[in-house]
Amino acid sequence: MDSASFLRVAADWSHWDAPPPPTVARAVPLPVELRPDIAIVVQGVRRSGKSTLLRQLIDRYRLDRTRCLFVNFEDPRLAPALDHTTLQTMVDAFEADRGPGCTYLLDEIQWVAGWQRWLRGQLDRPQGRRFVVTGSNAHLLSGELGSSLTGRHHTVELFPFDFDEFRTARPGATLDDYLACGGFPAAATSPDRDMLLRSYFQDIVERDMRERVAARSTLPLRQLVQMLYESAGAEMSVRRAASALGISVDTAGLYVDAAESAYLSLSCPYFAWSARKRLARNRKFYPVDTGLRRACVTMTGQDRGKQLECATFLLLRRRFRDVAYWRGAGEVDFVVDAGRGPIPVQVSWGETSERSRRGIDEFHEAHPTAGEPVLVTAASFAAGVPELAAG
Repeated sequence: MDSASFLRVAADWSHWDAPPPPTVARAVPLPVELRPDIAIVVQGVRRSGKSTLLRQLIDRYRLDRTRCLFVNFEDPRLAPALDHTTLQTMVDAFEADRGPGCTYLLDEIQWVAGWQRWLRGQLDRPQGRRFVVTGSNAHLLSGELGSSLTGRHHTVELFPFDFDEFRTARPGATLDDYLACGGFPAAATSPDRDMLLRSYFQDIVERDMRERVAARSTLPLRQLVQMLYESAGAEMSVRRAASALGISVDTAGLYVDAAESAYLSLSCPYFAWSARKRLARNRKFYPVDTGLRRACVTMTGQDRGKQLECATFLLLRRRFRDVAYWRGAGEVDFVVDAGRGPIPVQVSWGETSERSRRGIDEFHEAHPTAGEPVLVTAASFAAGVPELAAG
């Protein structure tokens, strides 16, 4: 692709002449500054708003919009030119037109062959250019980030809307609305939300799971994710899942990893100081979005308590990244480290049950240095669970 053609494509994405329409500001922790030697890598499930966040970064970092090039590499016009030479053409063409030291917002970059090494070269020999890249599939990104971009990137995870963002998009919305609809930005305000959510589900399974594992059919992949969603909050046996689907244990494990890499389902390991004990126990899995779970499985019922547990996991995952569960004779829904030792977290829609309190007591007996428990109810979740403010 020649320089002029590339700039015509970029012009359609970059909003050089006028800012894009207003959008819901995303509550995402970001570096204080953009640096020419450190790229920001935004990861997350498809349709969670990564492209929108890229545009918001222009205002958040007070950048000159005319010196920011935004391009989405899923644009079909770029399909014949998806290799690292396109990236160099992009830089040369844009800086010949706008001058050196511009900012590049590169969306869905995983489709560009050789992008990791090219970007590493840019960061190793900084020339004032700054880079922010996104990708939907965590495997395609993280597999090379650990080698090609070691020490040269800052990873930012973006999830669908949290409750505050959802209420900004839909003023007056209730917690029930949020749990039913979920936080995918387009679905949050669409009367066709379930149609959108089901299309997202199919698209992610096909494009981010099937292509990774080279499966002949999406059916077992879809069924596996539905099993993970239906059993959300319960320990998941990969061996039992394999038996139910009629596939090998190794294949089932591969499919589970693909679901997590695609951010469709997120794992919650057993809490223990010993790695051996953690690995000896099954993991729990939670959906990336409560609306997606409701719309895409057949047997979730109307269990608001389970949906609240799923939403609480997502809240904790955003704030602490490492979220575990614990089980003895009783169970603790979640365990997080808020900087003052492990904190047990129990979730219930209304009053905390005696069974949940016994689980907390047992956890404290096993872990005497643990902090005070946090009891999440519908009311405290709606208030943002201030007892567990990050950092």
